[in-house]
Amino acid sequence: MYDLHTHSTFSDGVLIPSELIRRAEAIGYKGIAITDHADFSNYKLIIENLTELKRELNNYLKIKFLVGIEITHVLPELIDRLAKSAKDIGADIIIVHGETVVEPVKEKTNYFALTSEYVDILAHPGIISEESIKIAKKNNKFIEITTRKGHSISNGHVFKIAKKYNVPLVLNNDAHIPSDLLDETMLKKVVLGAGGTIEDYYNMLNNSKQFFEND
Repeated sequence: MYDLHTHSTFSDGVLIPSELIRRAEAIGYKGIAITDHADFSNYKLIIENLTELKRELNNYLKIKFLVGIEITHVLPELIDRLAKSAKDIGADIIIVHGETVVEPVKEKTNYFALTSEYVDILAHPGIISEESIKIAKKNNKFIEITTRKGHSISNGHVFKIAKKYNVPLVLNNDAHIPSDLLDETMLKKVVLGAGGTIEDYYNMLNNSKQFFEND
């Protein structure tokens, strides 16, 4: 199991990064990215502190750990600039908080995330359009299927349209508390509930694994 979307006390998670990593490792995860909510006010703090932790831990851990941010409620026109700045100071992975149906995310966030060369994953994109999915395909972007309550309402739509255009999917918990880190049995049920198959689950797993192999 791999999770590319989690939150610590650097944003709205309840666990400090070390405990979040350890709890994921104990459940059986082989890799985890900590991607706290960020805008221009806090992205340096998150990345610099997580990078220092990564230097200290990665020689001792069996689980792999990636440093990232989730660009959240940033004006769409500024997403590319923030993503570039984050990569420039050492972020391993950049995700963007997509146009979920349960929050007032500004329109065109999905579009600007998918047109940025520095963004890796569009998280919980809501009722994503065919235009945006085609851009994701063209620009080799990953789209998230989420286990997160509320955000997961649109999983069925996201899965169906992504499969139609053969856009790669990843499966993430968007974990904020310990119980958000699901085990393999529950992860598979989320994929099945979205309209996928067990084969689709393993394809998502392999897509996520690539990020850790390239680190």
